[in-house]
Amino acid sequence: MDQEEQDKALPIANVGRIMKQNLPPSAKISKEGKQLMQECVTEFISFVTGEASDKCHKENRKTVNGDDICWALSSLGFDNYAEAIARYLHKYRQAEREKIKNNDKKYEGSATKSLNQTQLILAPPPSLSRVTHDKLQNPPTTDQS
Repeated sequence: MDQEEQDKALPIANVGRIMKQNLPPSAKISKEGKQLMQECVTEFISFVTGEASDKCHKENRKTVNGDDICWALSSLGFDNYAEAIARYLHKYRQAEREKIKNNDKKYEGSATKSLNQTQLILAPPPSLSRVTHDKLQNPPTTDQS
């Protein structure tokens, strides 16, 4: 793999880490094995993405989305992967909706809190009672005779 292809590929350390997850702890992977897998993974991603991109081009769209990737996997005969990716995509979208919903609640709470603090800062001081006002205007005199 030349430098340009290497720049477009997944980092070899990540490929090796993924490979190790599916092997016994004592297993070793050669550098050649990691490089070969890196090339295969890069080719697979390019293959699926190209198919999804062609679909988008035919539909006059510029953005490839998760549904396009699922469609491409299925149309290329990777139905098992398409089903797994579709389930993941569904869970991902649910989690994103929940995150947005929770952020909206946090925002509402912080906005209310900020509003209350602002009202306290901007509120005029409580008016002085008549007795306090009179004492300030006419302090009591002490008889010094």
